Amino acid sequence: MGALEIRTEKKARQERLIKIIGDNPMATDQELAATLGVSVSTVRLDRALMGVPELRERLRSMAQEAGSKLRSLRQSEVVGELLELEPNKWALSVLRTARDMAFRLTDIVWDHDIYSQASSIAVAAIEAAVVIVDSARGVYKGHAHVGDTLVARAKVGVGRDGRRIVSVRTRVGEKEIFVGRFIVEVID
Repeated sequence: MGALEIRTEKKARQERLIKIIGDNPMATDQELAATLGVSVSTVRLDRALMGVPELRERLRSMAQEAGSKLRSLRQSEVVGELLELEPNKWALSVLRTARDMAFRLTDIVWDHDIYSQASSIAVAAIEAAVVIVDSARGVYKGHAHVGDTLVARAKVGVGRDGRRIVSVRTRVGEKEIFVGRFIVEVID
């Protein structure tokens, strides 16, 4: 393989790395390495050369930026960690599950923890001082276990009369475990 081919391959890999991180900012170096078919050290070197921060720094930066846009809740009221927020359009949060979130005799996470994350991100996605959930409909499509990271994405839809429809989808990895539709109301 010639030097030109190596540079071209490296450039293509780095472009894929940026795209993968853009699609999934919570991807670890190990996951990136597996996806790209390279070593973890190659991923770290590529990130360093491109100025892409490590996972913890990416998440911290995203959380700070999202928190600055939050109006309907305090940061401490969001269940999970708000990572991205485009008010009145969409939001993204993550919830790292712990033992105290599980049923007593299993490692399956309680349904109310999954719902709470979805409900709070539905409210957080709306740009107003006071927002409440007027009604909700949800379907559990799978289970989360202790140690899983729940990723919830909210998308704000149509609205009228001070109400908005917010759809929330929660995933663990590639598996969708909850889909909810929330009608939220802005209170003047």
